[in-house]
Amino acid sequence: MEDKILISFPDGNSKKFPKGVTAFEIVKSISNRLAEETLVAEINGKVKDLNSKITTDSSVKFYTFDDPKGKEVYWHSSSHLMAHAVQSIFPEAKFGVGPAIDAGFYYDIDINTKLTETDLDNIEKKMLEISHENNSFQRVELLKEEAIQFFKEKGDQYKLEILSDIIRDEDQVSLYHEGSFTDLCTGPHLPGAGKIKHVKLLTVSGSYWRGDEKNKQLQRIYGITFPKKKQLDDYLTFLEEAKKRDHRKLGKQLDLFSIHEEAGAGLIYWHPKGSRIRNTIETFWRKEHLDNGYDLLYSPHMGKSWLWEKSGHLGFYKESMYSPMKIDDQDYYVKPMNCPFHIMIYKSQLRSYRDLPLRWAELGTVYRYEKSGVLHGLLRVRGFTQDDAHIFCTHDQMESEIIEVVRFSRYMLKSFGFEELAFYVATKPEGSVGDDETWETATSSLKHALEKENLKYEMDEGGGAFYGPKIDIKIKDALNREWQLSTVQFDFNLPQRFEMKYIGEDGKEHQPFMVHRALLGSIERFMGILIEHYGGSFPPWLAPVQVAVIPVSQNYFEYGKLVVEELKKHDLKIEFDQRNEKIGYKIRDWETQKVPYMIIVGEKEKESNLISVRQHKKGDLGSFGLTEFIDKLQFEINQKN
Repeated sequence: MEDKILISFPDGNSKKFPKGVTAFEIVKSISNRLAEETLVAEINGKVKDLNSKITTDSSVKFYTFDDPKGKEVYWHSSSHLMAHAVQSIFPEAKFGVGPAIDAGFYYDIDINTKLTETDLDNIEKKMLEISHENNSFQRVELLKEEAIQFFKEKGDQYKLEILSDIIRDEDQVSLYHEGSFTDLCTGPHLPGAGKIKHVKLLTVSGSYWRGDEKNKQLQRIYGITFPKKKQLDDYLTFLEEAKKRDHRKLGKQLDLFSIHEEAGAGLIYWHPKGSRIRNTIETFWRKEHLDNGYDLLYSPHMGKSWLWEKSGHLGFYKESMYSPMKIDDQDYYVKPMNCPFHIMIYKSQLRSYRDLPLRWAELGTVYRYEKSGVLHGLLRVRGFTQDDAHIFCTHDQMESEIIEVVRFSRYMLKSFGFEELAFYVATKPEGSVGDDETWETATSSLKHALEKENLKYEMDEGGGAFYGPKIDIKIKDALNREWQLSTVQFDFNLPQRFEMKYIGEDGKEHQPFMVHRALLGSIERFMGILIEHYGGSFPPWLAPVQVAVIPVSQNYFEYGKLVVEELKKHDLKIEFDQRNEKIGYKIRDWETQKVPYMIIVGEKEKESNLISVRQHKKGDLGSFGLTEFIDKLQFEINQKN
């Protein structure tokens, strides 16, 4: 009698199949259409190829392109297809790494030719030619030494270097064959290259091997693929809109900030208009923190090396810290984090349970060494101001404090126009500190806090920091892109390392719980996200210029000045356009500057003691009394519309 195994499905149903059945055979038995759309299977929690044989009772899930795991496999297989096409055109090519990324894939390639747009077009065509052959992705497992011999014969030093990181020679490694192309890869992959239907190679850039500037610079090709043409067309339309909203382009156009490589990469110079927006954000941030029970701190920009040794940063984080400065025969480091300084303030006196919770917030500028290849406008910098806070509390206060932080985070994010939020609870990773019981207690308090607020969340298993679990809050912007902003993290490490104590109600010493908390992330990155979310057209409360007052001609400058003076009495941000230009030119220019409102003053307005108002993107709103307009604008500012 043929051996049978029990296969369990996500809906709770189960069915017996012959031992050795493949994942593809299972999905085909359910539905031919589902089998056609399925890209990969998850077997007992591990994502595997559809041709994987199953020999024991197992739980099985199937993923299509609509699922994140399906997309990841689709795009990773696409990177192999692209490498195959490159090898066909440039036989001398050597290959670094080619992962799937958030949207699409890339591959780092070493060839003698500097790639152009024409080359990318040719590679695209070759990818589609190979795709039509519908070669299967075949997994082969070899001993490490056999794989080394294979890539020695190919002369691919990059794969040999990756293999050298594998410790034991007897370890098995996996290769994938797709037609005449073979790559070192853990997989999984699509059943066949024919599933890759629509291709667009986007850009090519330089990338140092393994991100090390001392290594050779390779060429990194970025691409995107989809199973349906409409998906590709929609994505290319999205890219065009994203280009229009690029914060680097708009930052220059609107005169908000600049970066000067010659003076230091990854360092931001805030111009007057950008500084106005930043000041609005920070003023709002400080007021709301004070209103919500926080005290504000200021801490130094650097500290002695023992502080960073004690905190563990020099052990865990040294590569991202700047080199030390020798002062009075002591090593000092500029700070990559604010936390050790807040702990020093905590330890400046003996604390009682009556003092807790302590909620301390700081807009503290920190410095982290980021490799030049990853720097990206405001979104990835080397010096930034962290929207930072630490809460020191007792065990009994943990859950209520987390609930309040989640509530506060939602309020702050929605105040800036982010309505769609997603919540994730990240759990204990490998190599973490702290006992299982403490981790479980902290993780449960995070989940309970979200549940009490009736917030749906996803589990990010193993995604916590080494020192504690966390809640991550992600927003979606106007282009439906997801950004992580707020985070709430428990820390069992620093209170222990710094021997933090408080005297409990029982008169004994206890260790406080420490919560790291950021709402906006960093001011620089948040500003970049805001620029792109609004496309530079900020709502009046954030706009660097809320109103441009434009006289029709020089004859009406005096009336214009009276309007400006009255507006300034109400703390509005005004620009008075006294240029000797035609009114049409001025209006078009201020429209380009995306100012929310323009006030036009001429003979009619002067005679009637009124103003004519134009709104950005909407045009002429008609005549207003000045007080009427001020009331309207102040209402919008107060409501943050």
